[in-house]
Amino acid sequence: MESPDLQMSRLGESGLLFQSKGPLSLDVQGHYWSLDLQCRDIQGVAECVLGMHSLLLCLSPDADPEDIHQRVLQSWRSITPMAPRSTLVDIPVVYDGEDLNGIAARKHLSVAEIVLLHTSGEYTVFALGSQPGFPYLGGLDERLAEPRRTEPRVRVEAGSVVIGGGQTGIISRTSPSGWHIIGHTETQLFDINRTQAALLSPGDRVRFTAVAMST
Repeated sequence: MESPDLQMSRLGESGLLFQSKGPLSLDVQGHYWSLDLQCRDIQGVAECVLGMHSLLLCLSPDADPEDIHQRVLQSWRSITPMAPRSTLVDIPVVYDGEDLNGIAARKHLSVAEIVLLHTSGEYTVFALGSQPGFPYLGGLDERLAEPRRTEPRVRVEAGSVVIGGGQTGIISRTSPSGWHIIGHTETQLFDINRTQAALLSPGDRVRFTAVAMST
């Protein structure tokens, strides 16, 4: 697949945001995984922040933004996309979320069918963001896609398994959220006391398994 056009925007005095348009694509995200690694070695880049079809570069004070811009474009044109990692993480889920019945009714499906669709897929961590350890997962069955809530909840508990738009995810820290809650897991996605605080990394694969569901 040919890489899409890369667009750059300046963010303040020290930020360069690179983005591409188009639907979510694992191949395109693989280009960003590779670009992220290459940009870490560019002199003048202090930090790389990977997103969904985006990469933010935070520059050091002595960096030349235009030079870095051109180097990134050159890399993008010749880059080989990274494949998902071999790591497969199983997440046990109790499907008892307060939005589960409503989603089932709107989709004209049973709760059991919603759970089957959600557990049948294998998901890929496109990026981490929003809160420490929160995975943006690609691979949701389009039959489960659900627009985000018009009024976000002010408190969604850590461990909540959620759907927002065409993605699913797991809330890693208790926080406000406009995503729909379909279940919860006891798996801890972020623990500062672990050697690797975030359980998941970009490129990891995730599989949900049902340990119980609402009736």
